[in-house]
Amino acid sequence: MNNIIKNSRRIVIKVGTSTLTYPSGKINFRHMGNLCRVITDLQNSGREVTLVTSAAIGVGMGKLGVEKRPQDTSRKQALAAVGQCELMFLYDKLFGEYNQTVAQILLTADVVDSEITRNNVINTFTRLLELGIIPIVNENDTVATAELEGRRIGDNDTLSAIVAKLIGAETLVLMTDIDGLYTANPAEVPNATLIPVVPEITPQIVKLAGKPGSRLGTGGMATKISAARIATAAGIPCCVIQGADPENLYRLFDGESIGTLFLPMREETK
Repeated sequence: MNNIIKNSRRIVIKVGTSTLTYPSGKINFRHMGNLCRVITDLQNSGREVTLVTSAAIGVGMGKLGVEKRPQDTSRKQALAAVGQCELMFLYDKLFGEYNQTVAQILLTADVVDSEITRNNVINTFTRLLELGIIPIVNENDTVATAELEGRRIGDNDTLSAIVAKLIGAETLVLMTDIDGLYTANPAEVPNATLIPVVPEITPQIVKLAGKPGSRLGTGGMATKISAARIATAAGIPCCVIQGADPENLYRLFDGESIGTLFLPMREETK
C-alpha cells in the first residue's frame, strides 16, 4: 500500500486551522511558507495537487483582534469573509515565490446534489490541473452554514473527501495537530499508541476518534474518520499525518510509513 501512496499522481491535501495558525488565530507564517514550498515541490515532481484549507475564521479572528470564537452564525460568516481574503492573499504571495499559480475555489458540501453543478465543478478542477495550477479549496461560509452551526456535514475534512472523490484523486491526506489515530487520547493516556493502519472503519475505530477539536477549528479526529469513510468507500486511501512539519509530506510520498493509513475498501465490500 505504501507504493500506492508513493506512486499517487493526483492527490488532495487538507490542512487544518491548528496547522496554519497560532492559538491566538494569528497566522503561523513559517508553517504556511514551508507548506507552500513542499506542495510546490510535490507539484513540480509531476503530481497534481489540490489543497483544501481551513482557517478562514481563525485568521479573521486574528486580523480583527477577536480573542473568543463567536457563537452566532452571522459573526462567524463575517470573520470567515475577512479571513478568506487574507488567506488567499497569503497563499498567492507564498506560492508565487516559487512561480506556482493557484486558484481559489469556494464550495459547499451539496455540490454533489446537482448533476449540472457537479459536472461544472469537475470540469473546472480538470482544466486547472491540466494547466498546472493548484486549486485551493475552502467551504463558502457565506452561504454554507452547516460548519458554522456545528453540524458535522460542513467541516472541511468532509469537504476534502468529497473533492477527492469528485476529481478522482488517488490519495487523500489530512494534516492535523496530532500524529494520527491512537488507541486512546494521548493527552489523557500517556501510554496510548499510534495505529499505523486501519483496514476497515469499524464502530470501535469510530469510538476511538472521540470528540471534535480545537478552539479555532471545527474538526477533530471524529471528522477525519468521517472523511476517511467517504474516501475509502470510493477506493481512495486516506492518510492522517502530523501537520506541524510540512516535510512529513515528503516522507509520506517517499513511501515511508507515517501517521495512520486508512485502506480503501475492497470492491466487493463497497
